[in-house]
Amino acid sequence: MDILKYPKRETWADLLVRPASDVTELFQTVRTILDEVRLHGDRAVRRFTEEYDRVAPGLLPSLEVTEEEMKEAERLVPIELKAALLLAQKNITTFHEQQRYKPYSVRTMDGVICQRRAVPVEKVGLYVPGGSAPLFSTVLMLATPARIAGCGEIILCTPPDKKGKVHPAILYAAALSGVHRVFKAGGVQAVAAMAYGTETIPKVYKIAGPGNRFVTAAKQMVSLRDVAIDMPAGPSEVAVLADGAANPRFVAADLLSQAEHGADSQVLLMTDAEELIQPVVDEVERQLSRLPRRDIAEKALAHSKIILLHSMEEAVEMSNEYAPEHLIIQAANYRELGGRVTNAGSVFLGALTPESAGDYASGTNHTLPTNGYAKAYSGVSVETFLKKITFQEITPEGLKQIGPAIEVMAAAEQLDAHKNAITLRLEELGRHL
Repeated sequence: MDILKYPKRETWADLLVRPASDVTELFQTVRTILDEVRLHGDRAVRRFTEEYDRVAPGLLPSLEVTEEEMKEAERLVPIELKAALLLAQKNITTFHEQQRYKPYSVRTMDGVICQRRAVPVEKVGLYVPGGSAPLFSTVLMLATPARIAGCGEIILCTPPDKKGKVHPAILYAAALSGVHRVFKAGGVQAVAAMAYGTETIPKVYKIAGPGNRFVTAAKQMVSLRDVAIDMPAGPSEVAVLADGAANPRFVAADLLSQAEHGADSQVLLMTDAEELIQPVVDEVERQLSRLPRRDIAEKALAHSKIILLHSMEEAVEMSNEYAPEHLIIQAANYRELGGRVTNAGSVFLGALTPESAGDYASGTNHTLPTNGYAKAYSGVSVETFLKKITFQEITPEGLKQIGPAIEVMAAAEQLDAHKNAITLRLEELGRHL
C-alpha cells in the first residue's frame, strides 16, 4: 500500500481516483450478447452459460431450478449455516420492516387535496453473482426488502457451477427470503433474459444486484430503454478512519476483509496518527500470509493507500470527497465523527463494528453504491422496490380558488388547451350557481 503524508487538498481528487472501472469498452461485446438473448431467448442463454460458466452441454435441460433441487439444497446446507442464515434473515427483516413507506394526504388549500402513496414494483429480477464465492448473503439482502415491499413476482438469476448446479446455500437463502423462482443463468445473458424475457425466464420491470464489469455494463445498457435498475455499481471498496487509539490488528483485518473481494477492490486508511501506520502495515503482512485468497487481496492492495492527515476532522472531509461504499470509523469520538459524514454507502461506528457485520447479519443492507456514487445514491432498501404515485382531488370550491391562477400560468406559457381545461370547468360551475 502506498503511504502518503499530509497531501494538499488540491491533490485529493487525483490521489482518490479508483482503479480503472470504465465499462464503455465492453459495450460492443455486451451488446452482442444482449441482442442474441433478445432474438433467441433460452437457446442463447443456455449457449452463453455453457460457454462462460463452462457447463457441459446437456447439463442444463431446464434453466429453472426445480422443486426437487430446492429440497435437495435444504438437506445439503449444514445446520450451523442454516442457523446463521436464520439469524441474519431475522435482523435484516427487523431493520427493513422500519422502511415501510407511510402514505400521506395534504390539503394544500381549501378544496385541494394532494396525496402520495407507494405501490410495489410488480415484477423484479435479482442478480446474485457466482464467481469465486457463493454470495448467499446477497440473496437475503435483495429478496428480503423486495418481499417486504410486496413485489408480486420475485425471480433470481445466478450462474450454475460446472455440473449445472446452484450452490445449496443460495437456494436455501432464496427460499428463506421469499424468492418465487430461481434460474441458472449468470452474466450478461442473465441481465438480458430478465430485461427482455425468454421462453423460460420472465421479463421484469426492475433488476437489482451486484456483478462484475460485464454485468454492470449490461445493466447500464438495458436501463436506457428496457428496464429499471437499482443503481450504478463498480468494484467494492472501504475507507477506514482510525486515530492513535485504534487497534492495528482490527484496522488491518478490516482492510483485508475488503481487499479479498476482488483484485479491482480498493481499500484506504485515513489517519492522523503517524505512529499507527507501521503497526498496521506489519499486521496487514502478517494476516495476509494466512489468507486463502491472498493473491486476490495482494492485487487489491497494490492500488490501495494509507493517508496521513492533520486531524480526524480532515479525514472525514477526505472521506466525504471519496464517498466510500463502506466507511469504518475506529476513533475515540467515532459518534461525533460519524455525525459529520455526508457521503458514504454504509458507516460502521467503533472498534467492535467491522464491515463484516453489515455484510452478513447486523440488519443493514450490503448492496451499496460504489465508485463515488454514494454522493447521490443510497443502498438497496425497501424503497428500491417501491414506486410512489401522487393523487389529487379538487372540489368545486377548490377549483374556484385555484383555477384562475392556473389559467394565468397556462396562458403565459402559451398552452391554451391547458387553460381551456380549467376555463370550461369554471364556466360549468358558474352555470349551476
